Order: sequence, then C-alpha cells, then structure tokens
Amino acid sequence: MTQSWHTLSKMIQGEAIIVERIRVKRTDIAIEGEFELPPLSQLAEEDQMFVAAFIRCHGSIKEMETLFGVSYPTIKSRLNRLGEQLNFVEINPPVVREDVLEKLEKGEITVDEAEKMLRGNS
Repeated sequence: MTQSWHTLSKMIQGEAIIVERIRVKRTDIAIEGEFELPPLSQLAEEDQMFVAAFIRCHGSIKEMETLFGVSYPTIKSRLNRLGEQLNFVEINPPVVREDVLEKLEKGEITVDEAEKMLRGNS
C-alpha cells in the first residue's frame, strides 16, 4: 500500500486529483461519484511523513530535531508552513459526554451550558 501511494504521489507531482470510485474491501460495496481527498492526503508525500513523525513523537519538537537532524527553528518553520496549508481545515471535534460532565463537575460550565453542548452532539 505504501509503495502504491509513493508511486501515485510521483505520478501526480502535486497536481489536484479527484477520486471517482471508492470500494469498501470488506463488503465489496462500491460508490461512484467525485470525491476530494482528505486534506492531509493532499500534502506532498514528504510532508505527510513529517506529520506522521510529529504524531509518533507526540508533538515533541526536541524529538523531531533528533529524528530529522535539524534545528528547532527548522522544525518550527516547517510546522508553520504545514499549518498554513491545512488552515482551511475546519476543526470541530465532537462533544464527548464524559468531557462535558467533567467540566460541569469542576464548575467550569453551568448546567444550561452542559445541556446545550450535549444536545448539539445528538
């Protein structure tokens, strides 16, 4: 799978692509239409590997410096560039019931706020 993604990345050379068919392996159900790739998959291959390494390092820039053999400013600069590329990604994490209840218990939110948050999740 990695090899095929590497080959595809070289073929398209950063050009935008549209996926026209998706098949679920387990069920063999196929869906046809026009689908955009998720934002992270639209990054260049080396940027995807950088993001994966950053996650594996639990966001430690110090570990990234060691892994890539570059300085803090270089890692920070690359993260800033990737952040700008992904800036259009809307981040709305789902409301987790336990998190809402914990905030309520700590007095960080009111009962009304907790109800609104939980209703918005359903």
